[in-house]
Amino acid sequence: MESFSLILAIVVVTALAFDFTNGFHDTANAMATTISTGALKPKVAVAMSAVLNLVGAFLSVEVANTISKGLVDETGIRPEVIFAALVGAILWNLLTWLVGLPSSSSHALMGGLIGATIASAGTGAVHGDVLVTKVLLPAVAAPIVAGVAAMFATRLSYTLGRKADGKAAEKGYRVGQIASAGLVSLAHGTNDAQKTMGIITLALVAGGVVAADSDPPTWVILSAGLAIALGTYLGGWRIIRTMGKGLTDLQPQQGFAAQTSAATVILASSHLGFSLSTTHSVSGSVMGAGLGRKGGVVRWSTATRMFVAWGLTLPAAALVGALAEYVTGFGDWGTAVVAVFLVASSAAIWKVSRREVVDHSNVNEVEEPPGVVTTAIAVVTPPPASVPAADGLSATIAAPAPAPVAATPEPAAPPAAV
Repeated sequence: MESFSLILAIVVVTALAFDFTNGFHDTANAMATTISTGALKPKVAVAMSAVLNLVGAFLSVEVANTISKGLVDETGIRPEVIFAALVGAILWNLLTWLVGLPSSSSHALMGGLIGATIASAGTGAVHGDVLVTKVLLPAVAAPIVAGVAAMFATRLSYTLGRKADGKAAEKGYRVGQIASAGLVSLAHGTNDAQKTMGIITLALVAGGVVAADSDPPTWVILSAGLAIALGTYLGGWRIIRTMGKGLTDLQPQQGFAAQTSAATVILASSHLGFSLSTTHSVSGSVMGAGLGRKGGVVRWSTATRMFVAWGLTLPAAALVGALAEYVTGFGDWGTAVVAVFLVASSAAIWKVSRREVVDHSNVNEVEEPPGVVTTAIAVVTPPPASVPAADGLSATIAAPAPAPVAATPEPAAPPAAV
């Protein structure tokens, strides 16, 4: 029983660690456009988002119930399975944060849970109908719906504001953008914080601490809300840079349209119990807002890398979760090995991130990656030829410099008259 109590405590702490990474990984969802347009200063924006994430965690438990009661068969789940699932989710969150890609923390968590559950109890323990209807279909529909809504909202904003005073309209949209960003933060708390609540509740059910079909206890709601709020306050500056400046250049009208559209989609899904990716919704709305402005562009090279990360999230986290579950199956020492691996890998990723620091002081400074054509030309272009020099070293052959043109001598002065 002591061993079980220890593993249950490890699961709860690891779940809160995931919730923390979820917070700083998804700060960009609420505040990237607000920061990029200058509506709020970076530190003020993340502080506001943190508070509203905490408030949102108390508004609903529908998504938490989807995770704890619907996705997998909770009767066949051990606490070690949940620990393995969290390992896969945390490592994927950290890797995508390191490269600045806004992938889905929600899908990382569910991928880890699915992989660990299959490794432990087989495919029959995963409820395929719930996976399709409440996870996969919303994952595809959310960015499309949010993107189309943001595109039309952007066009409507510019049409209605055509005759308005430029500075006054811009100021008004900045205020509206702050309000809509707050709404996204609130929606993020109602959606993403609940995923951790659901995971902890699932662990408590597996450990026999609470009855099956129970709602998350109050202490679980509070701790999950505080963890995601703290992560949000620290700010995922790398992903904020990508979302705010890497995908497109936004003006206040576009930022307001993008945030409002994303918040509407996220809140609607939370009410219905869909385990929606807020990252997918906000990314889709940002791209839609970029296309909605005349002359606006979307940097498809960045978007393509983001789409690839989206597609890899579920299977990658599932694979790590399954491997972690396999190792924990060897007993306490296997669980200890997985825990050490998680801590060491997290520390290594953090150390690599220190080579190029991104924080509130440089979050809006972005260097556009070269286009596909430019990169391809650079790859196939041969390097300059070189020949041995007189001293045995190689010397690069350069094009001969043009021969100097001899200066025409000026005519001599005529002899002075005698």
